[in-house]
Amino acid sequence: MTTWLTGLDTLRARNAPGVLVTLVGVRGHAPREAGAKMIVGAQECWDSVGGGNLEATAIARARALIAAGVSTPELLTLRLTDRESNEHGRQCCGGEVTLLLDPLPTRRPTVAVFGIGHVGLEVALLLSRHPLHLHLADSRAAQLAPERLALLGGGEAHLHVHHVPIPELAMAELPAGAHVLILTHDHAEDAALCDAALRRPDLGFIGLIGSSAKWARFQEGLRREGHTDADLARITTPIGLPQLRGKAPAVIALSVAAQLLERFQTETAFQTT
Repeated sequence: MTTWLTGLDTLRARNAPGVLVTLVGVRGHAPREAGAKMIVGAQECWDSVGGGNLEATAIARARALIAAGVSTPELLTLRLTDRESNEHGRQCCGGEVTLLLDPLPTRRPTVAVFGIGHVGLEVALLLSRHPLHLHLADSRAAQLAPERLALLGGGEAHLHVHHVPIPELAMAELPAGAHVLILTHDHAEDAALCDAALRRPDLGFIGLIGSSAKWARFQEGLRREGHTDADLARITTPIGLPQLRGKAPAVIALSVAAQLLERFQTETAFQTT
């Protein structure tokens, strides 16, 4: 039997929801001692809090919490006697147990940063400190050298590095709901990435760095590619919080990261672990 920690790591890797079930109280006899844990996912479970009706009831309730998108923990008390009405079979240990069902923030936002230049690296550094899936893509291998990205390894983000001569190919690999930041060194790459992003109706925030003059030129080209005004409205440019001004890479990065984190909190998609 795999441990609950394996389940936690598995759900985080899948970006899937789950519930940590902990046996927090035992009165009398019970199959497991207080402190026993298990992880419940939508389809799988890891570890055990005692088996039988006790565990089956906890699993059913945990999956109901997952299905409802509940984020607050709750307590579940069960009596283990033959006089109790038990849906999943009888347990006659004679005791009573209390379980804590704690929904886990295993589902993390995904952010893709295209262009890991001065601004892109600063943005990545700030975002790497948060629990999310962080994709870094650049057509220049030197920008993704391990020694250059070393500072990003100490945070909570799960890093995905893409060296792609044609960056828009990486756009197709992003999961649904991913948020995209387009910050490359080349306006032609930026334009191609905007086109590729708009062909993904399932993406989240799409941000483009640059001036209003740059965006005016891009809009002309994107309309020639068949994109409508409604499509173009999906792109936010310039990016960053308007009240935070400055052209230094660190200032731009702070503004962009704050804008994204604000969006995550508004959507209740961003949860700390």
